[in-house]
Amino acid sequence: MSSDAKIVKEKFISAKKFYLMPTNPKNTLKLLTSHNLYLGVDGGGTKTHISLMNQAGRIVGEGVAGASNPLRVGVENAVGNIVKAINNACDAYELSRGDIVSATLGLAGVRRADIKKIVAESFRKRLPIKKIQVVTDAEIALFGTTLGKAGLVIIAGTGSVCIGIDENGKLALAGGWGPLAGDEGGGAGIAKRALQAIAKASDGRGKPTALSQVASKYFRAAKTEDLIVVIYSPQTDNAKLAGFAREVSETALNGDEVAIEIMQEAGNELGLAAVAVIERLKLQNRKFPIGHVGSVFNTGELLTKPLLETIHKSAPKAYLTEPKLIPAYAAAKMAFEIYNIPVKEKNGRKTAHT
Repeated sequence: MSSDAKIVKEKFISAKKFYLMPTNPKNTLKLLTSHNLYLGVDGGGTKTHISLMNQAGRIVGEGVAGASNPLRVGVENAVGNIVKAINNACDAYELSRGDIVSATLGLAGVRRADIKKIVAESFRKRLPIKKIQVVTDAEIALFGTTLGKAGLVIIAGTGSVCIGIDENGKLALAGGWGPLAGDEGGGAGIAKRALQAIAKASDGRGKPTALSQVASKYFRAAKTEDLIVVIYSPQTDNAKLAGFAREVSETALNGDEVAIEIMQEAGNELGLAAVAVIERLKLQNRKFPIGHVGSVFNTGELLTKPLLETIHKSAPKAYLTEPKLIPAYAAAKMAFEIYNIPVKEKNGRKTAHT
């Protein structure tokens, strides 16, 4: 067993949770004798997490590797990291890559159809799997919340995006525009708003805030005025910037008025994205779940209260919930379904962009 495989197994074996799907007793013999594996991939801008599900619906292996957002690292590097994570899992859990019959690759950076096609072709050259589908990371997070039924998921980590599905399988999306045109309510957007508030406080154009001292410590600036040098340095990338959102959240929880306003505004922005999706899918009068994924939600009610207030103006029966499956497990279950469920039983899905 390689050192990478040992790390994978040590990292996941103590916390591994099995997801068991309902099975038909008539298929017991098939379940006991089949070696089919179903691959789920959750790939982002910093890491890739894969899971392997067996014919009985159990997660039997997991692996990790570097980033697999093709817009950030390129298609070949992205696919290479996915394959590395698969190899780590197969090595650690004594599984065979040749048993993988279906794969769902849920990746950041693949909203365009041409990118999805290029990624699928590159992946198929390395692993000749029978069925491969490439979807966005938002779609696997959505499936992890709704299991294919009507509902939404809001993702607020470094960036922000909301995606939903109706009872007919139609998809709608809002957000996901990145740090220049979007990320409202996400880590990067929150950090940007906080730095603007600090600049105004420093100039005397805005309220004093504890965020000034917090930012100086986080970005290692000697004084507030030095932040202008640090935040524009090449070393301060989008991930570093978005990480400051955690400090903004903690400062808000400690009672700073400016930080509280920023987090409440973030909740409202995420709510507006959800409303756009709800109205596109005509779910206003339905009762449906809204999953929430991402570190921004650690702020709790300071964020979720204004979020729900905004949503309930449009859809009073909607409710927040925890996802049923983490993204990599959801992707594996999607891979299981596209292989085992006849096409005539599946809804045709059409994406509607808001």
